[in-house]
Amino acid sequence: MPTARSPARLDSTEERRTRILDAAESCFVRHGFHRATMHDVAAEAGMSPGNLYRYFPSKDAIVAGLAERDRADVAQGFSGIEAAPALMEAFAGLARRHLAETPVKKAVLCLEMWAEATRNPAMAAICRDFEHEIAGRLTGIYRQAQAQAQAQAQARRDAPTPGADPAALARLVMVMADGIMVRRALSPDFAPGPVVDAMLALIGAALEGRFDPTGTAPSNPEPAR
Repeated sequence: MPTARSPARLDSTEERRTRILDAAESCFVRHGFHRATMHDVAAEAGMSPGNLYRYFPSKDAIVAGLAERDRADVAQGFSGIEAAPALMEAFAGLARRHLAETPVKKAVLCLEMWAEATRNPAMAAICRDFEHEIAGRLTGIYRQAQAQAQAQAQARRDAPTPGADPAALARLVMVMADGIMVRRALSPDFAPGPVVDAMLALIGAALEGRFDPTGTAPSNPEPAR
């Protein structure tokens, strides 16, 4: 005869890893990455340090877990964009979600990790790999948007307008996005929404060829009056 499941059943491995990563985020934001200890994370997660070490042997391993979780979330978001009928509208929604609507503690955590990357080679490698992946995803999205715009222009029998270099635009957007996250972390009164909207307008102008993210001067500037 089956027995009732105990409410105190052990969590699955994945559930415990998630609980530890959530606890680590809270500790890194509260204490700073450098000052937070594995004991702090264990206490926040409601488990013993020995049990914590079974899942993550070090803070660097926890950071790698956080990065992997963020990478999976970003990959899922970009995959949804690539399949969306309104590509740039879907991209705008993703940008607002990550840059303006996520809790401020996410911005603080980013700042903590970037600061640690300046002195920790392992952290620097994690940040660098993540940035390379984001740059590749953004470049692909912008290239896809330009291809769609050119196909629409051809269908209307319009002359296609050459847009900005997708890789250069991706680099600029990443710098702007980083700046937004820094302002969110440091300035409690900062309102990211209008800045994100301005960034999206600039992206649209670049894709249409009305703005050059490389900073190259126009070949035939208008004479001064």
